[in-house]
Amino acid sequence: MSISGMMRTSASGMAAQSSRLGTVSDNIANASTHGYKRAFTEFSTVVLESGSGTYVPGSVDTQIRYGITQQGGFDYTTSATDLAVSGDGFFLVGDPSGTTYLTRAGSFVKIANGDLVNAAGYTLQGYPLNGGTAAVSANGTTGLQNVNIGAMALEATPSTTGKFFVNLQEDAAIQTDTPSGNAATAVYTSKTSMTVVDNVGREKTLDIYYTKTAANEWEIAVYDAADAASAGAPFPYANGPINANNEVLIFDPLTGQLDPSSPQTLEITVPNGASPLVLDVSQSSELADEFQILSSDVNGNKPSSVENVEFASDGTLYAVYGNGARVGIYRIPLATVASPDNLKPEAGNAYSISATSGALQLGFPGTSLFGSIRSSALEKSTVDTATELTTMIESQFAFTANSKVFQTGGELMEVLVNLKR
Repeated sequence: MSISGMMRTSASGMAAQSSRLGTVSDNIANASTHGYKRAFTEFSTVVLESGSGTYVPGSVDTQIRYGITQQGGFDYTTSATDLAVSGDGFFLVGDPSGTTYLTRAGSFVKIANGDLVNAAGYTLQGYPLNGGTAAVSANGTTGLQNVNIGAMALEATPSTTGKFFVNLQEDAAIQTDTPSGNAATAVYTSKTSMTVVDNVGREKTLDIYYTKTAANEWEIAVYDAADAASAGAPFPYANGPINANNEVLIFDPLTGQLDPSSPQTLEITVPNGASPLVLDVSQSSELADEFQILSSDVNGNKPSSVENVEFASDGTLYAVYGNGARVGIYRIPLATVASPDNLKPEAGNAYSISATSGALQLGFPGTSLFGSIRSSALEKSTVDTATELTTMIESQFAFTANSKVFQTGGELMEVLVNLKR
């Protein structure tokens, strides 16, 4: 065994323990950093070829690894924009230069321009919901945008769907001069009204007339109340019915329920509406009781401003308006790779793709490859301080032992040098 080889080996041992202590110090410093994943040092031997009678010491090789796939616990907060991933997956975030990274650090807050930015300065990215759907690329970041909640203005939701179930009086008299003709002499059996919202958020009142035209048959005529001649004598209206099909409901005489051959929906053209209002009337009945409304529910809201935002577990970001409306504006994807533990760590608890991590895969929370998103929660650091202190003590003793070997080699070298004297 060469003395210099022994000293080189002990020096590599001290360097290895220094690296281990470096990861310990990083871990302890980030024990309270949300989204931080523990780093640790693995050792492997480097063996040099030895002769039959002489041992040539090798050295220690170090490999720094990260427990990126380890799930941390959760701290719960009162901020809806604090996000945590429960299960597999990473948030996609961008830096000011436009580079996209992966992270589990979800302490997002709204900055002056409306972007959601975490504590490291990275901006949350997502897909804007156009028409209720998100255009997703499964293996790339095409279409991702910075999530911005500052540009949301007043929102009006027009009425497009609803249900309107009534009971019609079975023994009512048959009428021939029906409201669908829009004549001053029109006679109807029952009348009611409902309020809907047009394309710009104005409330519109619709007059709905039910008229018995034959046994078990009822004609429906719907008018814009603003076109009425007067409150006491509405007919004739300034314009004709706005349910252009003049639907006739047909009831089964044995059960009093709507016959399968009858229309099940009522299509109404709301004045200044974005699209027709489709009313479900399938649960209406014709029974021996007075006319009454059984159920009425129509969507649509008047203009209102955004009061707050909400994240659903599937990644949908909703704007919540003062009138109670919830409108999906973004959907937040998650990303993963084949080997997350081989991602390259970046500053700010972020990661980038490496040669050994595998290609990027994107999807939405709750699908096969990904966990769910928790709002008002932050993932804790995966560092266990007691474990790190134990590791530190072990490394300290190992470093000291290696230094003793190095010191002994130095003393032997000194003896050799002094042999010349």
